[in-house]
Amino acid sequence: MENLEDVALIEYDVAIIGGGAAGYFAAITCGESNPGLKVALLEATARPLTKVKISGGGRCNVTHNCMDPILLCKNYPRGHKELRQVFHKFHVVDTIEWFKRRGVTLRAEADGRMFATTNKSQTIIDCLNNAAAKAKVDLLKTHLVKSVAENDGQFTIFLANKPPISCKKVLLASGSAPIGHKIASTMGHKVIPIVPSLFTFTIEDSRIDGIAGLSIEQVSAKLSFSNSKKKYTQTGPLLVTHWGLSGPCILKLSAWAARELAEHQYQAKLELNLLPDLTREQISATLLDLKTSQSKKNIYKCLPFPKIPKRMWAKLLEHLEIPADLSCAHLSNKHIEAFLTLLQRCTFQVSAKGEYKDEFVSCGGVSLKEVDTKTMESKLVKGLFFAGEILNIDGVTGGFNFQNAWSTAWIAGNNMKSSE
Repeated sequence: MENLEDVALIEYDVAIIGGGAAGYFAAITCGESNPGLKVALLEATARPLTKVKISGGGRCNVTHNCMDPILLCKNYPRGHKELRQVFHKFHVVDTIEWFKRRGVTLRAEADGRMFATTNKSQTIIDCLNNAAAKAKVDLLKTHLVKSVAENDGQFTIFLANKPPISCKKVLLASGSAPIGHKIASTMGHKVIPIVPSLFTFTIEDSRIDGIAGLSIEQVSAKLSFSNSKKKYTQTGPLLVTHWGLSGPCILKLSAWAARELAEHQYQAKLELNLLPDLTREQISATLLDLKTSQSKKNIYKCLPFPKIPKRMWAKLLEHLEIPADLSCAHLSNKHIEAFLTLLQRCTFQVSAKGEYKDEFVSCGGVSLKEVDTKTMESKLVKGLFFAGEILNIDGVTGGFNFQNAWSTAWIAGNNMKSSE
């Protein structure tokens, strides 16, 4: 460590490490609520807000259209209990109003995701940059933090190839970057091991081979593991990919079962009900009706269940080894029983974790037991604050992770006042 007596320190009141959504929001809030403070926002790269830029396919899913804090919390596999208090201080309504006051209108889509009406993430980036400038936040790009030291209520931030910064308050908003967890750990905080969340499943199976891009609007899914009693269930849209299965249903499963999946090296059994809205009796009756209503028609040319795409229906028939020339009249009871099992308990073997390029979410982080969620200040080190994904909080896909960033950052920003 450098001898501070020989180094010219750059002084600030507050330094925020991490130029992402949480870092920006905390810096803006701190600057606006405490106009006299000198606030520095440190970003390791030359391009802050990169996740905001690419999230939501370049549209930025700002939040989710859920106005009940209790219901909103149910979308966070980790942190849902602590977020109740957080969301009562700054919620979805507050997020919408915050952006509206700064000229950005958000709109909700049918699935609840909320975007700027421009449908461009650059709108959100411009808004945050303008707000930071108005709040007189010093944005320090290419400021790579190496370590942080605390001595008698004063923090020193050591940087790569730049003079260190001295400040009274530090906020860690570095997301899943290792440096944030390293600093927190050095300060005595427990860091829950980091594993990926929100990802697709790699599955090799003839039933989905060659039909990438097909989707089913609603399935019910169950995930289970060998040598474990734990099971996870979710419902939602399903998407077939070149490497396996994706879609909101799979992504939600991956989030809730993130740690269990990691522990089992991403080996699991996935069971799908492809027609969750129909009972076994209803499915059986539909298939029996084919024998009389479309007796002469080839079974491959039928589509008895419109929610299952035609090409997927053909794949299921092939899997059951149904002859290509079989007419509906010749459907046997054995065929129907096999259909019932396949449609309601379609089992796949997950062999690996896929990639979901629109999200970069991890499970794990700084233990919430050591953070005061009323202020987002450390319970162990006075003057040290946290916001965003560096904490052991993660949500499912749909704008929930950004809402966590806005809410925890707003609370932290309002509580990083200068020491008396």
